[in-house]
Amino acid sequence: MTDLDSLLTGEPVVATAGADLFADALEAQGARVVRADWRPPPEELTWALDAVTAAGAAEANAGAVERMVSVRPALTGIAAAREVMEMGERTFFHAGPPIEWADCSGPMRGALIGAMLYEGLAETPEEASRLGPQLELSPCHHHRAVGPMAGVISPSMPVSVVRDLDGEGVAYATLNEGLGKVLRYGAFAPEVIDRLRWMERVLGPVLGAALAHREPIDLRIIISQALQMGDDGHNRNRAATSLLLRHLAGPLIDGDGPVGPRAEVFRFVEANDHFMLNLVMAAGKVGVDAASAVAGSSLVTTMARNGTEFGIRLSGTGDDWFTAPAPVVDGLYLGGFTAEDANPDLGDSAITETVGLGGFAMAASPAIVGFVGGSAMGAVRRTLEMYEICLAEHPDYKVPILEFRGTPTGIDATRVVRTGVTPVINTGIAGKEAGVGMVGAGVVQAPMECFTKAVEALAAKEVAG
Repeated sequence: MTDLDSLLTGEPVVATAGADLFADALEAQGARVVRADWRPPPEELTWALDAVTAAGAAEANAGAVERMVSVRPALTGIAAAREVMEMGERTFFHAGPPIEWADCSGPMRGALIGAMLYEGLAETPEEASRLGPQLELSPCHHHRAVGPMAGVISPSMPVSVVRDLDGEGVAYATLNEGLGKVLRYGAFAPEVIDRLRWMERVLGPVLGAALAHREPIDLRIIISQALQMGDDGHNRNRAATSLLLRHLAGPLIDGDGPVGPRAEVFRFVEANDHFMLNLVMAAGKVGVDAASAVAGSSLVTTMARNGTEFGIRLSGTGDDWFTAPAPVVDGLYLGGFTAEDANPDLGDSAITETVGLGGFAMAASPAIVGFVGGSAMGAVRRTLEMYEICLAEHPDYKVPILEFRGTPTGIDATRVVRTGVTPVINTGIAGKEAGVGMVGAGVVQAPMECFTKAVEALAAKEVAG
């Protein structure tokens, strides 16, 4: 049993931080001591933290996080990406902060190559690679959209339309392909392209027709229920997908037209435990967009990775990105893959952690450790640690093992810098070579450099008035 595990199981301990003298004395007397790995923030950042506090960040943050947790995102329809977002023939959206073709990692290039083949812009991967520098690339987050892993959205792809039932917010996300050799992990084999075309030709239209025959599906209710059933909202969405399928089953069974396509869609969703992930992400995007542009707020509204850089945005600094090199994920690997095969962290899916799910809700999902590694007690420990850097507890997303305490929600960049605790994200791992696909899953910590840059920028903005 570790020291932190003993805290969770109720064994009497003393927690200490800072100099070891006090802890050493207690241990000499037989006490069990937990030594917190904490150091005060660097002196050169003190001015920035003080400036943000003096400018009224507490009040601004209270308003921003209230906006985030008050949205009621609902699945209202399916549309082709070009129908709901401004896109030219060669406009491709991607996960993470802005990036150019020359800087794209293997899986990002692989996904872009696959999208070009899917769109008919190229006949071969080699031709697509030559065309790559001519693409107009833009982050999904700049277009009210989110995409898992490489996050590529091309004009013909069907996307979910998620709207705030209590406001005007809207967000879009692609439909989930499943695991393994899929576009979002950088694969572009013929079967990957065939699946994408089936999704465009069958999955999107059938789901769109099913949704047209029923009321919008309240995603907040599904996510809340799924947490009680062992999901975390990021890498485990088995319960949420099952709940979604219950909402869709009636329209799929009773719908118009040939029964074959409707049966295909039912079987596809039923067999894909991750189908709900993209919808959870779109629901999160509605929340963070509602919390954006609050003057003086240090609330984190974006955490996203493009496989090369990790970037965050704050409510009080608008659309500015603060980046650092993308870290490597600590995880479990599939088949014969090892850490040598892994690309650095990738995807917009950290939107789930940004709104209190995923790594922040691991205590609700002990089974997640079978996918990303670690222990059930470690999953609880990670959730407890995240409360230190968050502004609120989610009013709807509850953790049964913590006596139904709300998940830690609303990352405060100043608390990250003050405590030295960085957000934890559970995530998939893409192979570093284009075309390989998924090689594993695990846990990663957001880089501190992003948060120090963001706090300094927010402080400078407040001082300048």
